[in-house]
Amino acid sequence: MAIQHLSSAPPAPAASRPYRKAHTGYGKQTIPARGPSTAGAFAFLPERERYVAAYVDHLPDGAAMDIKSLAKDLPLYGQMAIGAALRALAVAGHLRRVRCRVEGAGQCRWVTLTYWSRTAHDNEWWTARLAGDPATPAPSAEPVPVPQQRTAERPAVNAPTAAAAPSPAYLALAELGRSEPRLTLSAADCAALEPLAAAWFARGVTADHLTSALTAGLPERVGSPVALVRRRLTDKMPPHLPAPTQGPPAARPARGLLVECTDCGRPGPAEALPDGLCRPCATAHQSAEPSGAAAPAEIERDVPALVASLRNLMRTP
Repeated sequence: MAIQHLSSAPPAPAASRPYRKAHTGYGKQTIPARGPSTAGAFAFLPERERYVAAYVDHLPDGAAMDIKSLAKDLPLYGQMAIGAALRALAVAGHLRRVRCRVEGAGQCRWVTLTYWSRTAHDNEWWTARLAGDPATPAPSAEPVPVPQQRTAERPAVNAPTAAAAPSPAYLALAELGRSEPRLTLSAADCAALEPLAAAWFARGVTADHLTSALTAGLPERVGSPVALVRRRLTDKMPPHLPAPTQGPPAARPARGLLVECTDCGRPGPAEALPDGLCRPCATAHQSAEPSGAAAPAEIERDVPALVASLRNLMRTP
């Protein structure tokens, strides 16, 4: 918890100066604020954190948010101070560092984002938002430009008319003569029988299955191939397969997203990094911080033991 500190902080650098831009797909990602204005949003933060927060809040999306870049732009504090301030802002609920898998344009890569909210939120809010809430802005992979190849153009007068590609049903009938010469069909026969063969394909039958059904158990002599094929296509027509049972809606594929520890950068699920810190870093900083209000209570609990010890010493000869 950040202590209340209402003294004025040094003004952040002017908003008109150029900002350092992160690589495409990286950097700051703003979550729309619903709380107080900039002046009141950070009023209860310590002076250093207010200074850094005011500067970050004015950065545009895509601006560099790494410690080195911020330390170069904020001359009052070095890298260690900036890192401590970002860690405090994460604990206060203003930011989370996120490592996100992005797919697009035939590529798959991991990008590091810093989600920033002027309004402070608790761990439950951040966990739900980063778990895939549509309101969270998601990065998109930058498409890789593909060089265009110039093709030679021919005059329209001399260009031949492209013939329509034959259907799978027509091709299966035309191939019958190659696998079984007794069922050789003409082009007119194939065109006439195409609707019946297409009905087989509509029922999920493959070309091999259709060929086997038409050629199995043929008589020694076939007087009319087209008549025999028509009869078999009609008599052996397979049934329609029942529609698959509608099950529960498929779960939306999870975004490849991991929260990074604000201190050491260790990735993990949002629920495993409360306050944006991994367990080792949170434990280390808690042990390093002064006990604060807990100290008087501990001293009060030790007073009776101290008095008893002094009495025992006085009784010792």
